[in-house]
Formats: sequence, C-alpha cells, structure tokens
Amino acid sequence: MALAVQHISTIAFAQAAAGQAEATLPTVQVQGSRELPPTYNAPTATSATKIEAPLRDIPQTVNVVPNQLLRDQNVTSMERALKYVPGIGLSHGDGQRDQVTIRGFTAIADQFIDGLRDDALYFRDLSNIEQVEVLKGPASVLYGRGSSGGLINRITKKPGIDKSEVTAQVGSGSQRRGEFDLARNFKDSGIAFRITGAVERADSYRDKQFLNREALAPSLAFKLGANTDLLLQAEYLSDRRITDFGIPAYRGRPVDVPASTYYGAANARDVDTSQSDVTALGFTLSHRFSDSLSVRNAFRHYDYKLNRNNTLVGSVNEAALTASLNRSNVRREEDGYFNQTELTQKATLGGMTHQILYGVEFGKQDKDQLFRTQNNIATVALFNPVLPVLPLTVTAAPATDNLGILTTSSAYVQDLVTLSKEWKALAGIRYDRFEQETRERRAGQSNLARTDTAWSPRVGLVYQPGTDQSYYASFSKSFQPSGESFPLAANNAQIEPEETTNKEVGAKFDFLGGLASATASVFRLERTNIKATDPTTNRLIPIGVQRTDGLELTFTGDLSQGWQVYSGYAYLDSKVTSSIARDAGQPVQGKRPTLTPRHSANLWVTKAFEGGYRAGAGVNYVADRFANPGNTVTLPGYTTVDAMVGYRLAKLDLQLNVNNLFDRKYIVSGHGSSPLLNLPGAPRSVQVTARYNF
Repeated sequence: MALAVQHISTIAFAQAAAGQAEATLPTVQVQGSRELPPTYNAPTATSATKIEAPLRDIPQTVNVVPNQLLRDQNVTSMERALKYVPGIGLSHGDGQRDQVTIRGFTAIADQFIDGLRDDALYFRDLSNIEQVEVLKGPASVLYGRGSSGGLINRITKKPGIDKSEVTAQVGSGSQRRGEFDLARNFKDSGIAFRITGAVERADSYRDKQFLNREALAPSLAFKLGANTDLLLQAEYLSDRRITDFGIPAYRGRPVDVPASTYYGAANARDVDTSQSDVTALGFTLSHRFSDSLSVRNAFRHYDYKLNRNNTLVGSVNEAALTASLNRSNVRREEDGYFNQTELTQKATLGGMTHQILYGVEFGKQDKDQLFRTQNNIATVALFNPVLPVLPLTVTAAPATDNLGILTTSSAYVQDLVTLSKEWKALAGIRYDRFEQETRERRAGQSNLARTDTAWSPRVGLVYQPGTDQSYYASFSKSFQPSGESFPLAANNAQIEPEETTNKEVGAKFDFLGGLASATASVFRLERTNIKATDPTTNRLIPIGVQRTDGLELTFTGDLSQGWQVYSGYAYLDSKVTSSIARDAGQPVQGKRPTLTPRHSANLWVTKAFEGGYRAGAGVNYVADRFANPGNTVTLPGYTTVDAMVGYRLAKLDLQLNVNNLFDRKYIVSGHGSSPLLNLPGAPRSVQVTARYNF
C-alpha cells in the first residue's frame, strides 16, 4: 500500500498547510487509503520519488491532475485529462489508443498505473482513477526504458473509505454513461473493499462513429497484522468504436470540410471497428518493520486483446482532387507481468536525514501481432467523399506476423537527503537488462534477438530559504531500446538504444499556507542516436538528434472565498538538430517535431457560491503544430472555451458542462508521422451529470 500512503500524506500535508507552515515534513500515519480532499493543489505525488515527499522537495517538474478537477471538467478520457497540462501534444493514436507527446517527444508507451508499466495500446477509462500525475523529463531511474519527455501515471481509487455514489450522465452525440463507486471499511475486522464501474454508449460528431464501453474494477484490502497490509486489485475494460484516422490535407492544411466528414467505408460500423479488451490482476503487499524501515512488493499481470480494422487515406492527388484509401486488419494479443520489490529506509547518517529507496523489478511481456494491409482499395473525392462499401477482411499476405518477447530485470537505488535546513539533494541510479526476442511466422523471415544493458542516473539539488519557496537544479537520463515496447524488426535489431538527457532548473512557491502553488522550470531535453531512414538504402541507421529548450509555468490552488484555479503555460523550442532522413520530399533536419506547439496555455477557474451553487470556466490555447516530420502540413492553432455550472442539494449533485462554448472549428490531433491523418475537434457539446451519494 505504499501508493496509498501518498494519498494519506496528501491530506496530512494539506491540513498542516491550512494552519501554519512547518519546517519539517508532516507526520504520516499509515491507516489505509482515504478519499482525497476537494483541492486543485495536490502537495504530493507518488510518481516522482515513490517515497513520502512533498512536491517542493522534488527537483523535477510534476503536474498533478487532481480528482476535483476531473470531476469539475467532467473528464472521462485521458485526452481530456491531459488537455490542461502544459507541454502536452495530442495524437489520435490510430483511432484506438491513448497517445500524446510530452515536451516534444512521443510518449506512446509511457503509461503507468500505480507505478507499474501499462503500455498496451488502448483507450483508458477514468472511472477507477483518483488522480493523474505527469512526470516531466527522463524517469528511467525509477521506471526503466522510455520516458524521453516524461511519463503518465494513473493513481487508482483504493479501499479504506465508506462511500456509495452513483452517477448518470447524458450529453451531445446521444451520450449515455453510468458510473458507480461503492466502498466499505470494516475497521474491526481489518477488511475493506471498493468496487467501481462504468457503462457508456454514445454516437459522435464524427460520421459513423460510436462508442460501446464497459469498465469494472474491484479491490479488497486486508489488515494482516499491526504493520502488514495486503491490497488485491482487478480491472476489466471493453471498448468498441470506429477506428477513426481523421481527414487528409490539401496544400499544406487539413481539408476544409465539415468536422463530421469521414474518410473510410460506407459500412464502417461493420468493417472499420476497433475492439479492445483488457483484464488485469494484481496485489500490493506492504510491511512496516519500524518507523524507519518498510518494504513493499507490487505485482500486476495483464491480458490485452485488440481486433482493429480500419480504412484511411493513403495518398492525395491534389491535381485530380481525389484521395486514395488503404485498408488494414490488425490483431494484437498480449499478456505480461511486472513485479517490483522496494525497501524504504529513513536514517540519519553523518548528521543528515536520508530517505533511501532500494528496488528491484522483473517483468516479461509476450506481444503477438498480425497485420494485413491493402493499398489503393478505393478512390474518393477529396472534398465530398462518396464512401465505398468495403469487405471486412484484407486478403493480402501478412505484412507482420510474429511474437515479441520482452524481458526486464532491473535494480535501482535512490536517496533523498536533507543536507541542512535549507538544502536537500536527490540522487539515484538504475541498472537495466532488457532482452528482446522476435519469433517470425512468415516464410523466409529470420528470428531476431538482442539484449541491452543501461545505467540511468538522476541527480538534483534543492535550495529552500523558507518553507514557502524552493529552487532546484537537476540532471537525469533515460534510454530507449530499438523495439522499446514493440517486437524487433529487421531494420532496427542491430541498433543501440537511443539516449535522452534532461537538464533543468526551476522554482516552486507556496501561497496561503500551502493552499496554492506556483512553479517555473527551464530545461533542455536532448535525445541522441535517434533512428532515421537512410534514403539511399532505405535502412534505419542511428543518426539523429532532437532537442527541446523549454519553459513551463503553472499556478494551481484553492484561493479565498471559494475560488479555485488550475493554469499553466509552456514554451517549447523543439528542433531536429541532426538527421539525414527525408519526409514528403523535405529534409527532417532543422524541422520542428510533430504535434508540438511552440506555445500552449490553459486557465480553468471555479467559484463556489452560497446555497450549494458553483460555476467554472476555462480557456485552452494551442499554437500551430506540424502534422509530419517534413513539416509540409500545418495544423492551425486554436483557442477553445469550456464552462460549467453546478448545484448540490443534500445528497444530489447536479452539473452542466459545455465544451467548446463558442463552437470553434479546429484540429485537435494528428497521427505524428503522416500529413494525411488529422482529427477535427468536437464542436460545441453539452453534458448533464447527476451524482447521488447514499
């Protein structure tokens, strides 16, 4: 239950801050999970250190999307949850998965749940999520491979409270969604349970689109002794929808068509669908030997199946004003596990206080995949497509048919040391052994294998002249293997891992006794040894460097007289500084990475009034982005405004959300590698939500 400990420390810290600021960390009593307070300013996060530490002690940027903000904005998807996080770029993920960029670098596989890797390719549901944490910069010292620009860690709802809540929601696009959250804590017996779930049915502003979704997540906690706790968790998700790749481009811009226009099959609901099914089982066993020594073992096994069928635009003839369609069948089947054992020690050495984390991690994933693709299956008009009726099955020979086996073995240590009243330091290092094997099923294809080992360091220094301000400098490093989260291929099996380094300085300030906080950070992220395609041989070679120089600002908090605010700004000067690759006839070197706006900003403000009323509004600005590495297609910048009003009467909470209040037309996301796959954003939409507690 080490992760639940962080929730408790959140409440303890907030209560202490509401009174008078103290020079030492608050006392933390481990009693099980508790419900987070309705705050916009979470003072702690588990993702950055995996130990009990306030955010001001962490020499790295961490953005927390708290539960209260998720509720006020009526968030049910990861895209919406990350919309107000600075430095995030949105991808539509082939119409079948959550995918973003962080600080200019793809984070396709950098998804975690309670600190354990969750890199399967699917759309996640948030009915069982307490808060979302975004750790910026490389994080391999705690999490292993990946995380160039950062990672996303979802913190689940856990037992330890008494709660009975049901939620009903209706909205635009024939949306109907129901949720429930039931929890009981039987303190005398040392047993607690919690079960959450959701069912959703919806159509869409996009032609042909629909959503059928079910989610269920039970959990059970046992008090095995005065100092020993066991948490059992399970989850199930089924998600079926149209595989939507968006709209093509014309003369450097997405085509000017209604946001509903679909480029695929006329019978899309039968042949252009993605069905994802995810089940997972896990446990967390924790034991406290003393006030200064504790151990935690966390395990998660998952099973993931994807049946994806799609039609997309493969090419555009601008002279003839036509678009050629390609068709694919994709099957993925995965299962795997991760196990972490972490020992936390608090000690005084050399007159200094240390919080030391020792950890080992083991994991294995089997990733089976089969792809079939047929190009030029039909041609449609570019601006007024008459959709063809297409068959479900592609008869072409498999383009991919293999089993990838990924095995992880790691050991790491981290120390957060209080050097003096004003100075703290955080240092850590991790050793990874990452084995990859690809077993081919296609005739004439060879099996592939490679093993990579890597050291991932992290060091940071924090200066705190007072309890309300903190200044830091940090350095961290991560590695990205050739396959990373996918089976090896013939064109990358011999390439050494890419490496990412982050140099960052920043400041964190607390106001109103810790009820509000501001952060500022300046950083340089550089990824070297990037794989690029040699245009002469069409082989991948390890030549390429991408760099982001950036500035991020945030202000969040609970102000006086019922005001709450969540805001941020990011400036990202991103560039491919070295590459021989070409895209769409253009050299990639010197170009801006895809889906990365130079400027982005957000502001969300709510106000609670007497009589149970509340209201809120927010603005989200995203500057222009490029759709493809050659920067030949621009996704124009946009500004959207959202609003909310609510009323609470006894046990019933009513809420109205209006998104894109002024009905702005815009492109919300792209593919990241193609100029022709760009997703229009939703027009004005309305949602009415009723929550009943009993």
